[in-house]
Amino acid sequence: MITRRSAVSALLATPVLVSRVSAQAAALPVVATFSILGDLVRQVGGDRVAVTSLVGPDGDAHSYSPTPADARALAAARVIFANGLGFEGWMTRLVRSSGSRAQQVTVSSGVTPLKAEGGHSHGHGHGHSHGANDPHAWQDVANAKLYVKAIADGLAAADAANAGAYAARAQAYTAELDVLDKEIRARIGAVPRDQRRILTTHDAFAYFARAYEVDFLALRGVSSEAEPSPREIGAVIRQIRDRKVRALFMENISDPRAIQRIAAETGARIGGKLYSDALSPADGPAATYAAMMRHNAGQIAGALVQG
Repeated sequence: MITRRSAVSALLATPVLVSRVSAQAAALPVVATFSILGDLVRQVGGDRVAVTSLVGPDGDAHSYSPTPADARALAAARVIFANGLGFEGWMTRLVRSSGSRAQQVTVSSGVTPLKAEGGHSHGHGHGHSHGANDPHAWQDVANAKLYVKAIADGLAAADAANAGAYAARAQAYTAELDVLDKEIRARIGAVPRDQRRILTTHDAFAYFARAYEVDFLALRGVSSEAEPSPREIGAVIRQIRDRKVRALFMENISDPRAIQRIAAETGARIGGKLYSDALSPADGPAATYAAMMRHNAGQIAGALVQG
């Protein structure tokens, strides 16, 4: 039986429900190519954007194969955010096949890129090619701040009515990134400079290395697809011994077996898992960009201190 009190409660709740539904319906549909970029877009856009990340947590954008659902997401989007610098070699073909007319924003446009080791270029069937530049610019927080500016500008161009809100959120998040950058510098700075030498599974940390003064060796080039040969593994083992590398790290997007073999051969400790090209799932230690960078810095510093 419906009482007067329940009827009044339902009437009072109705505007709230309608408001929530309206807000969801009005959210700007946008696409980000991978999970790290998706988080940065959410930080700037807040509840005014509905973000679809094509390559999700723990996903490898290097070897990604787009799906029909991705094409539909692009067709429905108002803005498409991509890293650029050759990171998403499959993206041009996907946009073309989707028929999308969305505004396209390359968030690395303000970055001064580092050259890829050896100028890696991979011609795979899905169109993956990095070319001469290293695309992993987000591993330096200073570059992430440039991404944030590009995201805010892109959202404002597509949704001018909320331009002020995007600018305010971008400013607040940039202040958080300033704090993050100082935290990383302090954490890494506690390790003597001559002890900051580690090995990772692929060369995704050159920007981190330059910004925070850590020496990285890598089993692969900037692509995680290229498996090291026994000869290459042997050369890495010799480098580890010669350069007294103190810690080895696995990555969330890579097969750990080569690192485990090298650790057994050299006696170097496995320091844990780093997040390079993708966030962790929501219940993991790197569910946001800021959490990822804090986690990586903590893992690196902790392993080097103990090494």
